Amino acid sequence: MYEYNYKRFEQFKNEIEILAHLRHQNLVSLYGCTSYNSHELLLVYEFIPNGTVADHLHGERCEAGLLTWPIRMRISVETANALAYLHASDIIHRDVKTNNILLDSNFSVKVADFGLSRPFPTDVTHISTAPQGTPGYVDPKYYHCYQLTNKSDVYSFGVVLFELISSKPAVDISRHQHEINLSTMAINKIQNGALHELVDPSLGFELDSNTRRMITSVSELAFRCLQPEKEMRPSMDEVLEVLKGIESNEYKIEKQVEMDVPADDISLLDNTQSLSPDLRNDKSVGIPSSPDTIVDSKSLSLP
Repeated sequence: MYEYNYKRFEQFKNEIEILAHLRHQNLVSLYGCTSYNSHELLLVYEFIPNGTVADHLHGERCEAGLLTWPIRMRISVETANALAYLHASDIIHRDVKTNNILLDSNFSVKVADFGLSRPFPTDVTHISTAPQGTPGYVDPKYYHCYQLTNKSDVYSFGVVLFELISSKPAVDISRHQHEINLSTMAINKIQNGALHELVDPSLGFELDSNTRRMITSVSELAFRCLQPEKEMRPSMDEVLEVLKGIESNEYKIEKQVEMDVPADDISLLDNTQSLSPDLRNDKSVGIPSSPDTIVDSKSLSLP
């Protein structure tokens, strides 16, 4: 109980410290909080009335035809904009997922939940720390090698892009064994030339050539985000620029992106592997971490 309360307090404190210094139209605004010494740890945010992207894609607000492709395209651009701003501010979100992307009444994005976020100094290549996040979204390199970088957010965002394309959750144990993780399913579909089997039929992929062009381009970008080696992934700045180009019809596919390793060799998270607890009750379980986190052989005190 003490360990749980300590972690919850550290996430509470971390979120306050990060949001107090950030201002962006696509980040949720923190209005206030209770005292650190209060019995209840409460954060007061701006009211975002339209639920989460996950709610609309495959949750309680899911309604056929409501989340059209232009809306999804705008969600992808605004989310990338928020993440690019975080990275420019030397912050890694560390829990990018559709449950943490809120929507206002106009379906504009507000990225939320910074309890797991971490500063990322510009003079280091990675932070060595125990992996935390949500199954299905966690960068396999981070999970297996304990190396957190801003490219870890890029990987997670790639999963989000495939969710927007497919309307499928990142992890679904009711799917075939090899398709439990959406990332695995998406990679296999693309490598087999079967993108059309992944796309939500309500988006008009087969009927509208412009929609088909945009979805194909976004899937190519998402594919790059899921590359096993972080050096092969684009930065969030590049992701943002590509998405803006796709939306404005200025981006053209020049060649098919190819993985540099066979699909069977790609290290993807098993859906049964649990990670850190999420204050939004995402069925994640913490992995014990050491008292200190190492940044390029330097000791850095992080929870």
